[in-house]
Amino acid sequence: MRLTYHTDYALRVLLYLAAYPDTQLANIQDIADTYAISSNHLMKIVHKLGKLGYIETIRGRNGGMRLARKPVDIRIGEVVRQTEEDFFLVECFDSEHNCCVITPVCNLRTALQEALAAFLSVLDKYTLADLTSNKALYQQLITITRKEPQSL
Repeated sequence: MRLTYHTDYALRVLLYLAAYPDTQLANIQDIADTYAISSNHLMKIVHKLGKLGYIETIRGRNGGMRLARKPVDIRIGEVVRQTEEDFFLVECFDSEHNCCVITPVCNLRTALQEALAAFLSVLDKYTLADLTSNKALYQQLITITRKEPQSL
């Protein structure tokens, strides 16, 4: 199973924001610089995370973003389900474009569906709080490439 960059970066944004208290705002450029990824790509991801209710964005000169929910309320499996475009591990998972001739008798699809369900089930056990339990270490690593966060 391989997650798209979209999901990978969405999780990184949430991890970044979870490392700081609600009173501090982050901006897209800080996150892009920290992870050495495109700020243009992050804008789309931040927009989606905002629409999904994971983050709150504040406009204006001193604007930025922060988590809209407590880290303990953000399940990783849920985030992955909402940010992945699809879970077509093999051709037969996509009923519209499936041309595989052995689909009617193949048990591989069943095995892969079971594996996918197990994968997501494990991710459902973890919250953002679980993944950022050592906030001090996260802050230390993030601050190496980031300016000090602004207080509200």
